[in-house]
Amino acid sequence: MASRILSRTGARAFTSAAAAPALRTSAAARNFQTSAARLDAVAGAAPLPARKPMGAFRGGLFGFFLGSTLAGTAVYSYILKEYKASNELLTEDIYALQHSVERLTKYLERLEEKMEALERKKK
Repeated sequence: MASRILSRTGARAFTSAAAAPALRTSAAARNFQTSAARLDAVAGAAPLPARKPMGAFRGGLFGFFLGSTLAGTAVYSYILKEYKASNELLTEDIYALQHSVERLTKYLERLEEKMEALERKKK
């Protein structure tokens, strides 16, 4: 609107009284347009069933729960693998300790036998 006033032709149009009715008729002569869905509804086509939109809150909540579930599943599987690996290492360490204790017990028994044999020789 301001560009029309500032231009030469717009200034003449608004200054002359004869141009005022011409502006009104050109504005009234515009075609009225509607959407294709509105035209189909007027023509008798069956309207589409109303579809409830997802919405930002429900979409965010759904995304949060989906992400939490996926992250929880990933963490659970990672912890389970780590638990199994550490359990196997601990079992191996327990068997190695048991083997060492058995060797130490046998060594001590041999030492005791040698000590008894030396005591018998002294008597």
